[in-house]
Amino acid sequence: MPSRCGATSRVLSEGRSPSNAKAAAVNRIEFNRRIESIPVYPVASSYAFEGELVKLASNETPYPPHPQVLEAVEAQLRTLNRYPDPEKSLLRRRIAERTGVPTGNVAVGNGSCEILLAAADAMLEPGAELVYAWPSFSMYPQLAAMSGARGITVPLTEAGEHDLEAMAAQVSAATRLVIVCNPNNPSATALAPATIDAWVGELPRHVAVVLDEAYVEFSALQDPDDSLDLLGRHPNLVLLRTFSKVYGLCGLRAGYALGPESFRLAVDRVRQPFSVNALAQAAAAEALGYQDEVERRVELNVIERVHVESELERCGLETTDSQANFSWVSLGDRDEDEIVDGLAREGVIVRAGSALGERGRLRVTYGTRAENERFLAALDGLL
Repeated sequence: MPSRCGATSRVLSEGRSPSNAKAAAVNRIEFNRRIESIPVYPVASSYAFEGELVKLASNETPYPPHPQVLEAVEAQLRTLNRYPDPEKSLLRRRIAERTGVPTGNVAVGNGSCEILLAAADAMLEPGAELVYAWPSFSMYPQLAAMSGARGITVPLTEAGEHDLEAMAAQVSAATRLVIVCNPNNPSATALAPATIDAWVGELPRHVAVVLDEAYVEFSALQDPDDSLDLLGRHPNLVLLRTFSKVYGLCGLRAGYALGPESFRLAVDRVRQPFSVNALAQAAAAEALGYQDEVERRVELNVIERVHVESELERCGLETTDSQANFSWVSLGDRDEDEIVDGLAREGVIVRAGSALGERGRLRVTYGTRAENERFLAALDGLL
């Protein structure tokens, strides 16, 4: 006969104590019901892949930061025993100098995503409405879900563009926020600033319009400065931009918004005070001083876009009119999963359209010529 002590130890070690099981059931931590409705952000699969990869899944630039930006980061390493500037003073001043927008109208975030989430926290609530196109940036569905607001999605046109007229028709007295991703992710299409200007002018002034311009530097339809003129005409407009794409700082996370000072004060109020780290602030502030490097990267992007899209056309694949650093590729009747998995086996990572809102497509970032050639060769072997 086992000892009483031995029997007790065995039950506890196997996790089968009746009292413990009952306590676990009763004392499970609880979450609010909204957590189940918040979609999980569809991250690329490349981070778990071993071997030499061609990463064309996350719309990153293939070029490292400018050498002077790296020096600014290295200099800041010696101050990591101190908290970063909660006002982001230097970076906000540099952005103001670059854009002509007053410093008080510049909000800086831990990537532009943080500003989006803060805007939802500050502006949305149960009973309020949010309007955006779909498919578009994968963060947008989270904004309504996390706030309890009603999210209203409007399909893109057949050309993959925003249907502004249909979006305006969804605006009501309950609408607090409308988002236009321009150029749009994932469809890569864009609208000219004059089109946006006329459309915003027809919307009610109580509606905040966020023009998400993460890829604006790549658009051939405008100079990035063209959008800035809209701020003076529309007091309800917010421009949202990032240092993650053309500036190549996605590993540090820095983004900014230009708009009413009331918007900056509101998003700052709902965020923690030290959300943008010292390295990101230093890197972004320095990067703004090298617009010639931005122009060089945009030129290289155009060259690679023309090359990739001409090769895709040769393979019988159609794309939208890209104004970004990626292509939105239609696979026709080909199996999306087989193509994505087949490319992954060759060490080429792209994004499946189903994860971004439209099955039967690929989103493919433009890399270096060598990376693009490897993608095209792998794809050719699968078609």
